[in-house]
Order: sequence, then structure tokens, then C-alpha cells
Amino acid sequence: MEENKEQILIRRLLKKEEAAWKELFGTYSGSLAGVCTRYISGKDDIHDVLQNSFVKMFRSIETFEYRGSGSLKAWMIRITVNEALKHIRQHSGMTTDTDLADFPDIPDDEEPDLEEIPQVAIMKLIQSLPDGYRTVFNLFVFEKKSHREIAGILGIAEDSSASQFHRAKGLLVRKIKEFKMSKKAQYE
Repeated sequence: MEENKEQILIRRLLKKEEAAWKELFGTYSGSLAGVCTRYISGKDDIHDVLQNSFVKMFRSIETFEYRGSGSLKAWMIRITVNEALKHIRQHSGMTTDTDLADFPDIPDDEEPDLEEIPQVAIMKLIQSLPDGYRTVFNLFVFEKKSHREIAGILGIAEDSSASQFHRAKGLLVRKIKEFKMSKKAQYE
């Protein structure tokens, strides 16, 4: 079977070809910066995490195992998420002491209404969540981790993960409603 473009790039990366690394960076740095942005605010911090992620990829490319189309990107995303979580633990800590009374409970069945909201605005709303809430929300929604897995990753109780996700979702519902109301007011 003939190698695809991704397999050829991987072979070149394993040979430590500088041009291959530049191609990898050019191809994936934008989407990986987006992954960083889900977890971290601040351009300098995002840049640092992205740079650390690529250094880790360079140093550990020999451990990569090709499992089909898209597996390289999945591997890179996993490294980037891990580096973002490492950065959060080292620099800002997992702040979970936000006053929970500030965020009212929502019924379990209330889902954020994302209709007519641009993806960029949704990502900004997610990024505006408190650090701990945002991290748990991202791990649960985007990385498809269970609350047990999140608890292990972050060193918190499983119930805390579930509670923070519930609170993050409630806060996000409120922020989405406020966003929609502000947009509606602009057009009236």
C-alpha cells in the first residue's frame, strides 16, 4: 500500500528533517494554538505552551505510533492539552474557590442555545469561565474525558469535577443568554 502524505511527513520527522518540522509547524500551529486558547488566556502563555508542545513533539516523535489518517494530529493535540494543563498547574493553579453562590444552579435539562452565535464568540465565552471551570469543561466536552479521568488528571475529587462542570455549564448558559440579549439590543 502506498504511503499517504501524513505517513511521508512522519517518516521525514523521524529523520529529524528541519524542513519537515517547519512543514508540521506551518500546518498545525494554528489549530494547536486554538487548543491552547481553550485552556489558557494570554498570548504569551499560549505562545509558551505551543512552543513547549512542539519541543515535546520533537523530543518524543520516536514514540509516535501511526494508527491511521489523523492519528498524528490527535497525538499532537494530546501533547498540547497535557502541556496546557501542566502550565495551568505550574502558573495559575486550579482555582476552584470561586464563590459558587455567584452562579445559580440550572435545571439539568437546560442546554446552552448556540443558535446564531459565531463559533469565535462561543470560544470567547468558554475562555471567560474561571480557570477551574474552564479546564473541567474543556476536558469533559472537547477531550471526552469522564469525571473520574478528569479527577485523576487534575488531582481533585470526582464529585468536584462533576460539580465544576455543572457550574461551568450554568455560567455558560447565562453568558450565552446575555450575549444574545446584547446582540438583540444592538439591532433594536
